[in-house]
Amino acid sequence: MTNTLPPQEKVNGIMINADLSLGPFYIDGMDTTPKLFRLRAQTLRTRTAHRAKTLGIWRSHSWEDYFNCAKHLGLGLVSLGLKRGEIVTILSEDNKEWMYTDMGVQSVGGICSGVYTTDSASQLVYLVNNSDSRFLLVENDEQLDKFLQVRDQMPGLAKVIVIERDGLYGFTDPQVMFLDELYQIGAAYDAENPQAFETSIDLTAPEDTAILVYTSGTTGKPKGAMISHGNLMYSVSAGLRDAPVFDTDDQLCFLPLCHILERVFSVNAPIAAASTINFAESPETIFDNLQEVSPQTFVAVPRLWEKIYSQVAIRIGDATIVQKWAYGQALKAGGARAECLATGKPLTFGANLAYRFWNFALLQNLRRMIGMDRLRRGGTGAAPISPDLLKWYQAIGVPVLEGYGMTESSGVISINRDGNNKIGTVGPALPGAQIRITPEGEVQYKAGNVFQGYWKNPEKTAEVFTEDGWLRTGDMGMLDNKGFLKITGRFKDIIITAGGKNITPAEIENKLKFSPYISDVVVIGDKRKFLTCLVMIDQENVEKFAQDRRVPFSNYASLCAATEVQKLIHEIIEEVNKNFARVEQIKDFRLMDVLLTADDDELTPTMKLKRNLVETKHGKLISLMY
Repeated sequence: MTNTLPPQEKVNGIMINADLSLGPFYIDGMDTTPKLFRLRAQTLRTRTAHRAKTLGIWRSHSWEDYFNCAKHLGLGLVSLGLKRGEIVTILSEDNKEWMYTDMGVQSVGGICSGVYTTDSASQLVYLVNNSDSRFLLVENDEQLDKFLQVRDQMPGLAKVIVIERDGLYGFTDPQVMFLDELYQIGAAYDAENPQAFETSIDLTAPEDTAILVYTSGTTGKPKGAMISHGNLMYSVSAGLRDAPVFDTDDQLCFLPLCHILERVFSVNAPIAAASTINFAESPETIFDNLQEVSPQTFVAVPRLWEKIYSQVAIRIGDATIVQKWAYGQALKAGGARAECLATGKPLTFGANLAYRFWNFALLQNLRRMIGMDRLRRGGTGAAPISPDLLKWYQAIGVPVLEGYGMTESSGVISINRDGNNKIGTVGPALPGAQIRITPEGEVQYKAGNVFQGYWKNPEKTAEVFTEDGWLRTGDMGMLDNKGFLKITGRFKDIIITAGGKNITPAEIENKLKFSPYISDVVVIGDKRKFLTCLVMIDQENVEKFAQDRRVPFSNYASLCAATEVQKLIHEIIEEVNKNFARVEQIKDFRLMDVLLTADDDELTPTMKLKRNLVETKHGKLISLMY
């Protein structure tokens, strides 16, 4: 195999393709993740691969544990009838068993697909049937209930495996078994067929489909994106070069593993880099877990970065005059340093002295408070983020770098790099990748991580590719003279006012979301005389605002209706309007008085608003503004 490898080079101790424009893509001589997974388990053995909390205590699990659990799970499914190329679906929060399933299924030639735990029973039916899944793994009794409600609508399922027994002791069902039973079946199969797992791993090839990732469904039914082993190996190789992860790094897994960003960052990249994954206990404990783990590298969606900032901003609002002054001076010193680093200018003696003082006196404690005192690189993607927010993080000494990608590009297209970062852009293309902008302004992409197509949907697959094989992103953008990409909006989100003015709402919305009191915004105005917006307030921060001012409210709706809250949001909008031309200014607004969560249709599981659905559901509210 060594003679057939393309030229390799060592990057941070890991061998990858010297030229990432040419495939197949190898990492330490391996061309698929299962092969690399086996190599890491053989060499790292008792070293910690991941940690998870049990009864409030962090427990370590070794690479040998990881490999053996994946092996017995994968072989157990083979024993039950799983064939190469068949789909196994997982319905679970992030946990070590999610990873064991992912690697076990891939290693025996299967394809792993995830379902968000916030999805309804009817959505589960669609995803299982559309993917032709043969097996379904569910986390607990709550997720099992979804299956039991609709089992008769999923005739293709051979078996359902439950990870946790809590609440199900004594439960029996001929179609349902527990994970510990599957492990036993797999161990017995392994004893009778000692080379079966190794042989299956050897048979994996770069062109094989490794995972099926369903799009978030913002514009219709979710589509299953087929992502190959080669696609994943390219994304990880490019990441190792431009956003390195080291074997000494701790990472925190908290975004849904169904999402391609977390899948690549918390499953594939740690196998390549031999880093340690720490599983957050739940989405609700993420801030506590951040403080406990203090990761060196961390990737999150903009909503989380916004939430961290807003918590700090509210605390500063309650500080004394002296504390506020100190915070302002620290931000000023940190901002000056960040500006010099960004432009390559030397930091003056006075500015350096000021930063050192304020870093010691305040900023290092602030970073420790938010769990980022060890952070070497933070990443943000999956949705637009406010440049003002990124500048704030840079000022406090937390390097948050924006990237851009989509499910169909195996998670990543471009990223800003350490020492080569331009706030307001999503960075240059990955090594070996190409980006072009059409005359109409669409961003199109070509690289080794462009997906294979949509599962059982050749029509949609044909639509997403150009005649010469480039991926149509559906995003509008521009490239500067140094190759940095700026995303200006989605084609489907363009607002054309009654006066014929084309407006992309993302920049306006991001400016508004920089306020700690605003959680999300949808700008309205298509075919209308002026712009308005629907606002979703940040419940926690606005509640505190109301309590501090003795504003009476009994629930979320009454909080939104309070005159003082309406005035607060009005003042924020008026301040933001100063940054825009008259035609781009918000003339009126309404607060959405229903608190949206990922369980609601209007939000995707990654907390992106489904613009069309929001406009439809809140049509009456919108009509009041016109």
